[in-house]
Amino acid sequence: MTTPEDLPGTTPASSDLVVREQYGAVARLIINRASKANALSIEVLESLDAHIDAVGSDATTRAVVVTGAGDRAFSAGADISQLVGLTSARARALMRRGQDVFDRLEALPVPVIAAIGGIALGGGLELAMACDIRF
Repeated sequence: MTTPEDLPGTTPASSDLVVREQYGAVARLIINRASKANALSIEVLESLDAHIDAVGSDATTRAVVVTGAGDRAFSAGADISQLVGLTSARARALMRRGQDVFDRLEALPVPVIAAIGGIALGGGLELAMACDIRF
């Protein structure tokens, strides 16, 4: 599994890039980058991964809803600004890290629902496809 330390130039995950709200037994994970069409930066992926850990170990969570902030985009996919000047090895590592996170989301033992409000492109569509239900 690729970690942020394997990807030079990245910073630790920020807790506000993915927001977790709990409504009884339902956890809602919100990709919180509406100004960037909820693009998936490495920091967003790391924050999402941390929330996947948290809901996966929380016995009271019975379902997860994944959505994007705002009404324009679920997620536009990869944060293109992080792709500029990458070597092919670093680009593969970044793509692999995203797939690792999506695989972990797909493996959660509770239903995961993608609430798609707006565009879902590239990695954003892959994120939606990792969910059990899409609407």
